Amino acid sequence: MISKIVPDLEAAMAGIQDGAVVLIGGFGGAGQPNELIQGLIAQGARELTIVCNNAGAGDTGIAALLAAGQVRKVVCSFPRQADSYVFDGLYRAGKLELELVPQGTLAERIRAGGAGIGGFFTRTAVGTQLAEGKEVRHIDGDDYILEAPIKADVAIIKAHRADRWGNLIYNKTARNFGPVMATAAKLTIAQVNEIVELGELDPEAIVTPGVYVKRVVKIAGGAKQ
Repeated sequence: MISKIVPDLEAAMAGIQDGAVVLIGGFGGAGQPNELIQGLIAQGARELTIVCNNAGAGDTGIAALLAAGQVRKVVCSFPRQADSYVFDGLYRAGKLELELVPQGTLAERIRAGGAGIGGFFTRTAVGTQLAEGKEVRHIDGDDYILEAPIKADVAIIKAHRADRWGNLIYNKTARNFGPVMATAAKLTIAQVNEIVELGELDPEAIVTPGVYVKRVVKIAGGAKQ
């Protein structure tokens, strides 16, 4: 009997290696897998490269992972906001590397990684520092730069419901990066609010098929978002 369900966060995060590339879902607080992040902190893997929309706020979630000293590099679109003091302190002290990627480009690089696409050309960031060192091609009267796909060792995402095969549905905007990240990692781990029996999920509502998901953990009392 196929079951992707694991009993707790320790089992969900088992085996993540030092130096891993980790995709972390979420757009601000929406869809951020905070409990899985806490599980990663407890698991202790270090020298991580994390790929996410933003570099954390306050002292929870991604910011807590940075504060634990487990991250070597952040690849994100929005590293700073009013309360991004953990990232700011580490970056200014030279303890954290940053790769800044425009948000649409970030999503497409992850999607390309999951789809097996070797790269794509985009006009975004042409003529800026973000284009330095990248191949430029003139297409139909405009310059485009070549962006590489992002592939990861691990993706940690949050969904609303799952079944034991790992099929996932999301809650509104909490969906954000989860679906593309699930396709681009060797090991996708999903925290969910609810686990249902096979057949209870409307096939038309399933966004991430279970073939992309290796582990599912239910978080008791987790917020629907």
